Amino acid sequence: MTDKADEPQTAHGAATPVPVELVEESVETVTLRRAPKMLVFLLLGTAIGVVVALILTYAFGVVDISGNEPSTVSQVTYTKSQIFGFLVLVCGVAGLALGGIVALILERTVGRRTRQVQVDRESVTSAD
Repeated sequence: MTDKADEPQTAHGAATPVPVELVEESVETVTLRRAPKMLVFLLLGTAIGVVVALILTYAFGVVDISGNEPSTVSQVTYTKSQIFGFLVLVCGVAGLALGGIVALILERTVGRRTRQVQVDRESVTSAD
């Protein structure tokens, strides 16, 4: 028997080259810290602000015969969509700010709980 039976053969009978991989392993200690995703809180706060603006638009106000609401200060009439737009500007920004404040408070309270963890880091390099 020969040792050539263990080598992979191609259609022509020649051995195929096997790629050599260099694996480097190291064990490191890292700090694990959980933090809330800020973007989620900002978007959620903005969405809540838009919903509040929608509720405020249709919950209050006196509509005249044309379907518009007259302003008590300037005596100009505004449509419901204009009022909704004004309120979205105010309530959306307020909701954005409140969502950011809630995220910062959670980040400060939850962020204090950190722990040290051992991780196994592998680096694989292919040497052709």
